[in-house]
Amino acid sequence: MYIAEIPTKTKAGKLSHLCVLLRESYWEKGKVRNRTLANLTHCKPEEIVAIKLALKHKGNLASLSSVVDVELSQGKSVGAVWLVYRVAKRLGIEQALGRSRAGKLALWQVIARVIDQGSRLSSVRLAGYSGASEVLGIRKSFNEDDLYRNQRWITQKQAIIEQRLFQSRPQAVELFLYDVTSSYLEGTKNELANWGYSRDGKKNNQQIVVGLLCDGEGEAISVDVYEGNTRDFSTFKQQINKTAGRFGCRRVTFVGDRGMIKSGQVNSLRKVGFHYITAITKSQIRKLLGEGVLQLCLFEEEVCEITHNGERYILRRNPLRAEELAITRQEKKKVIVEMIAYKNKYLAGHKRSQVKTALKEIRSKIDRLKVGSWLTVRGLGRRIFWEENSAAREKDAQLDGCYVIKTDLMGVDKKVIHDRYKDLTEVEQGFRTCKTELLELRPWFVTTEQSTRAHAVVVMLAYIIVRYLKKRWAGLNLTVEEGIKQLSTVCSTKISVKQTTMHKVPTPIGTIATLLEKAEVRLPAMLPNAGINIVSRKTLQSERK
Repeated sequence: MYIAEIPTKTKAGKLSHLCVLLRESYWEKGKVRNRTLANLTHCKPEEIVAIKLALKHKGNLASLSSVVDVELSQGKSVGAVWLVYRVAKRLGIEQALGRSRAGKLALWQVIARVIDQGSRLSSVRLAGYSGASEVLGIRKSFNEDDLYRNQRWITQKQAIIEQRLFQSRPQAVELFLYDVTSSYLEGTKNELANWGYSRDGKKNNQQIVVGLLCDGEGEAISVDVYEGNTRDFSTFKQQINKTAGRFGCRRVTFVGDRGMIKSGQVNSLRKVGFHYITAITKSQIRKLLGEGVLQLCLFEEEVCEITHNGERYILRRNPLRAEELAITRQEKKKVIVEMIAYKNKYLAGHKRSQVKTALKEIRSKIDRLKVGSWLTVRGLGRRIFWEENSAAREKDAQLDGCYVIKTDLMGVDKKVIHDRYKDLTEVEQGFRTCKTELLELRPWFVTTEQSTRAHAVVVMLAYIIVRYLKKRWAGLNLTVEEGIKQLSTVCSTKISVKQTTMHKVPTPIGTIATLLEKAEVRLPAMLPNAGINIVSRKTLQSERK
């Protein structure tokens, strides 16, 4: 970092103006480049001399304590903010959001989601003690109301943001992974809240449905939010229109699970010349076995292929999964047998208890465990007996570990088709990170439809950053959350010389230096002072009254 004095001369060769800039040199793609951190032309000569002195003694700031009019104080937390910002810039997120004030506020919401998950109120408080304004160049203060208004802007610009992000990719995308999940709500005021099939197991809570579209590597491309009662396959046509229209794709293969791509969705794909890879249900497998299209002997550990009516069926039996199901079936039987023993003991000790009541409870348990096809119970006197139909049990276990992948994509090796379907686990990992791990998609802290959609977009963009950091830090013995917390401890030193204030960033060491090196990010030596005070509109004192 250095002070650059750039003279401007008249045509006669006389000095007319001297521009004083605080600049920094850095490496980028093997070349030395320079960037301007602050314009110091307005400073007095003695102030510029003081800054030069501070830069000269940057390795030992304590020596400046004797210099008149130079004040040193603790600055803001800058390590995590700078890292996440630089990664967002590298991944094209900053460019997708734009450099307007609205774009910068949206980027701050993404950065805050990575660093410290919470509401818009918590994002404002985080900005108050971190270097948000200095790093992002935000020149005007903001509060939680501004962020809520910014959410409406994000929703309105979502299509443009996603399109810019998609176009920034180095290569064309021809394989898309798509899946949906549900996210339950604690309240009922959200405009998209409704009752539906809960993947969270919260049957007594309303929910919303979230669809995530990824490329073949699992990188998030687009996110959509639907009412809680929306069925999986009904969200699929929107994804077809999006890839064909907004993204302008022409050669596309969609990968979706059993409940996603059905006959109606296949027809929609064919109309635009797209292909699909999906799986069929156990009942569909049994139907094809009955028709002779498939044979049970073809299900082996190595993949096998059958072509029928222009469609390919990729067959495989997973021996580990088959073993797991066999153990589970035995454990379910054990639960029923133990329940029968308990009920018999109770009936023997309680003469007024009724056998039919005990039978009803046991049969209800059998139905919940789904073993009624081969395990039955009956009463004889005041005792209950169980019976196992071995033939029915063997039939039930016939397809243990068996699955069939279906596609209309020709000319591609069956092993490749099989592996591409397995790539759906990348979307599941995305949902896991966004819902139950670092990013905490819920609680939503929003009620309007626009804010709900914007919150999902912010979480998706944050996930792109987290996924990148997870790959970069894979060899380190820490999580992304732990790495971010360590970087948050890096605080600047505030240097004030009369009317000029700068933030000196310390040189990182140890684990923090390793984290930055692995992420290929360098902390700046100095940051300009934004000179704004970011405070929330709501105070804790008012909340506690």
